[in-house]
Amino acid sequence: MLSDLKRIIDQISRDRGFDKALLIEAIEEAVQSAARKKLGSRRDIEVRYNEEYGEVEIFQFRIVVEEALDEQTEIELNEAVKLDPEVQLGDELGEKMVDITDLGRIAAQSAKQVIIHKMKDAERIVIYDMFKDRVGEVVSGIVQRFERGNMIVNLGRTDAILPKDQQIPKRSFKQGDRIRAYLKDVRQTTRDSQLILSRTCDEFLEKLFNMEVPEMAEGIVRVMGVSREPGFRAKIAVSSSEGDVDPVGACVGMKGSRVQNVVQELQGERIDIVTWSPDPAKYVYNALAPAHVSMVRVDEDAKSLLVVVPNDQLSLAIGRQGQNVRLASRLLGWRIDVKSEQRYANLENEGYQSLIALNGVDEALADQMFAKGIVSTLALAEKNVDDLIVIRAIDEDFAQAMIEEAKANPFAAEERVDEEDKEIVEVEENDVSEIEEQVSPDSADAGDESEEDVIIVDEEKSKD
Repeated sequence: MLSDLKRIIDQISRDRGFDKALLIEAIEEAVQSAARKKLGSRRDIEVRYNEEYGEVEIFQFRIVVEEALDEQTEIELNEAVKLDPEVQLGDELGEKMVDITDLGRIAAQSAKQVIIHKMKDAERIVIYDMFKDRVGEVVSGIVQRFERGNMIVNLGRTDAILPKDQQIPKRSFKQGDRIRAYLKDVRQTTRDSQLILSRTCDEFLEKLFNMEVPEMAEGIVRVMGVSREPGFRAKIAVSSSEGDVDPVGACVGMKGSRVQNVVQELQGERIDIVTWSPDPAKYVYNALAPAHVSMVRVDEDAKSLLVVVPNDQLSLAIGRQGQNVRLASRLLGWRIDVKSEQRYANLENEGYQSLIALNGVDEALADQMFAKGIVSTLALAEKNVDDLIVIRAIDEDFAQAMIEEAKANPFAAEERVDEEDKEIVEVEENDVSEIEEQVSPDSADAGDESEEDVIIVDEEKSKD
């Protein structure tokens, strides 16, 4: 059985990349376990691999006594003398036992299980040592099978797992397809897969561009930020260390060849390449492309940006379901609030601000009220419920509550004072002639007194 053991050990060590000593240790441990099961668990058994002869030898050690009470641990003197004429009482005598082929089928099966277990442990160590320094690289493999949505990918020496949540949604691979993925983690575990792959992480997109753009490999063009919604859209910000190298053009390539290779690998994911800038206002201008930006207001303390775009560019700036502005916000690491020019102008209006200050009124509802001619809380206070319920988001109870709040709102009171002041000014300017006609020439003193009273009233109202 063991005539070819040496050749088998050499071949397995070479093919699997094992240390030969680890394999020999596994065999010795397996045979020792099998021998204990066959010959008795209390025996002091030692197993050694004889590399010269390519065989495994089993030895048992027993104490020499006058009368053996336990055959597994003791041997009588007269029997011991036959093995070693110079042996004495109390000595520990080693004896070579039967060939391992005589251990039986059950013992051989047990030895096989131990060897397999040891080989798996050794292989796990080899795989860990091989891939631990490759974390963060893009690896290539063949799709082997699918297990509960997870994809098992063969990398040559071992299998890796591409979890379901790390796969690009709505993009399918078949068994036997070649696939590239980002090596996200290497685990030293006995239960789960050791190698964890990902195709959805931001780093995967960055690595693909590094592979396609020579200027990145040379360090001229650098990736400053990446944000993705895998399978749909991505943004990547790049900069150049040399003024004569356009970072965006380098990533796009001749006739778009470089970026198209990346898009094909990501199975159609749309990629926006933008120029990085240290100025947040300029950076967000680039990041929101293709939308045109009219104005940017920067709040560095809150790390937020108010971006104003033309009215017809609002939907383009926000993107489908907010995708464009969401990706830009992740790219910058700032909060981005996008407003149309019309809404921004409304926000500067005091009447519009008074409407937003009402409970339950947001900007969208304030826009609808503005469109209906309700341009302030004063105008709202003069409306009735029927005037408001024509707006879709307002029911009778909400309309009544807004009207009552508008009447009690301090903004409305201030507006009323302003309106009264305007009326007084109009009276003073337009009706001076009427006042002069009512004052007769014979009563000049009374006219002077009346004019003085008017001035006093004006001063008191001005104070008010």
